[in-house]
Amino acid sequence: MHFHHHDHQLIRLHIGMRNVKTALAATLCAMIYLLFGRNPTFACIGAVFGMGYDMGNSWLSGGNRLFGTIIGGLLGMGLFSLYIIFVPEGGLHPLILPLLFLGVLVLIAISLTVKWPGAIQPGAVMLCILLFNQPVDSYIAYSLNRIVDTAIGVVIALGVNLLLPRERLVRWLVKLHLHPEEPAPKN
Repeated sequence: MHFHHHDHQLIRLHIGMRNVKTALAATLCAMIYLLFGRNPTFACIGAVFGMGYDMGNSWLSGGNRLFGTIIGGLLGMGLFSLYIIFVPEGGLHPLILPLLFLGVLVLIAISLTVKWPGAIQPGAVMLCILLFNQPVDSYIAYSLNRIVDTAIGVVIALGVNLLLPRERLVRWLVKLHLHPEEPAPKN
């Protein structure tokens, strides 16, 4: 497929093996969740974050998402439980601001201490969702569900990447005459 850029340079769209495996992992998550009547959103996000170009990259990317979600979720639960002691009805109140500040500082400190700086962004997303968007009666269940959903998505992505490494996919495609060449041998 070709597209022309405004300065007349040719841009080529390439759908590679990793793209296909990412789509497969997200679709598997959605299929499993739909079978159980659950919303697959966060599992699919975990699957997309968990797919890397190889297993090492998948562990890093998926680990960032999962570890960040766990830390952000646990911090968010703790801070929100403190918040509702003073603001029992929840909602937005200025007291949430120092809790957010403290939460982000602790999240960064934990992530850097365990040498996982890539967990900061997904952890902060989870923390903000909990502090600003959850009703008082569901923040614990919400947090735990998001942690489990993310873990399932990351595990499915790792499984797809483990079962379908690039070399195996290329060999299958060559046998089906859908790929022009044999994969390069590993040294």
